[in-house]
Amino acid sequence: MDGEIVAFGGGNPGVLSGGEGYAALPVPAVIAREGERAAQRFIEFFTANIRNPNTRMAYARAVYQFMAWAEERRLPLERLNPIFISVYIEQLQGHMAPPSVKQHLAAIRMLFDYLVIGQVVPHNPAASVRGPKHVVKKGKTPVLKASQARQLLDSIDTSSIVGLRDRAIIATMVYSFARVGAVVAMNKEDYFQNGKRWWLRLHEKGGKRHEVPAHHNAEAYLDAYLEAANSENWPKKTPLFRTISRERAITEARMTRTDVLRMVKRRAEDAGLPDTTCCHTFRATGITAYLENGGTIENAQAIAAHESPRTTKLYDRTSDEITLDEIERILI
Repeated sequence: MDGEIVAFGGGNPGVLSGGEGYAALPVPAVIAREGERAAQRFIEFFTANIRNPNTRMAYARAVYQFMAWAEERRLPLERLNPIFISVYIEQLQGHMAPPSVKQHLAAIRMLFDYLVIGQVVPHNPAASVRGPKHVVKKGKTPVLKASQARQLLDSIDTSSIVGLRDRAIIATMVYSFARVGAVVAMNKEDYFQNGKRWWLRLHEKGGKRHEVPAHHNAEAYLDAYLEAANSENWPKKTPLFRTISRERAITEARMTRTDVLRMVKRRAEDAGLPDTTCCHTFRATGITAYLENGGTIENAQAIAAHESPRTTKLYDRTSDEITLDEIERILI
């Protein structure tokens, strides 16, 4: 079993791929030496237990790094205890940010929980290990001012299908607070009419389906894009946002998150906006603009489909700027 290749979807052997797929990876020697049952349980942890592809990829990186560390020190599975896990976490803190260290510990802890349930190991050596303290009260996502977001939308040349599509994508993210993954996953049927209004159906993390009314600007931009793309004959379950061929014609292929990020970077540069602008910028920008105009955290949470209002508050930058009047209150 030592060195057996585990297939996580498609990809090149030995390389952890991005996006929706996973490359073939060997079962770590630390696991393989415990026999077929341990190897099978290890495989199941990634393929059957973790459904989100991004979480899978991140946890796979963390677990394989830890297993390589254990193998270098000739530590068999049964000898791994809280002391060794603590030493490993301490070493990570020397070159990783606290959130990354906490994610690595979470991956190791979850794997051992799964091995305990599968009766591969008697106890979880990571259960009692504490990660670094990390309290986040303000998000780091770069945010645009409302005027900058408008500048970006207005700067896009809409004389071609490419410009119309790009404007519609950015508007969808800004006006619905949608994650880029949910936007590129939309099919034609996910932009639909309900009564007199058009709605957006977003497929968010965890398999949640989330429906929000389309802002009138987003509706106008989507309609312009779909009209130019001659979408009336598109099947309902085909991609809404599609790639463009070298002949500058719309294709049947779905855009990926990477496609959208490249587009956003290019459009931001053309508009003279900060190079930190990314897809997530529009989620934070939309929420901030909404709150600045009298919206409530509770409603912003509902629109963004956040589980907790604390998550929504991380996107609230309405109090970021300290006014000169406040500074002048320092009378010395």
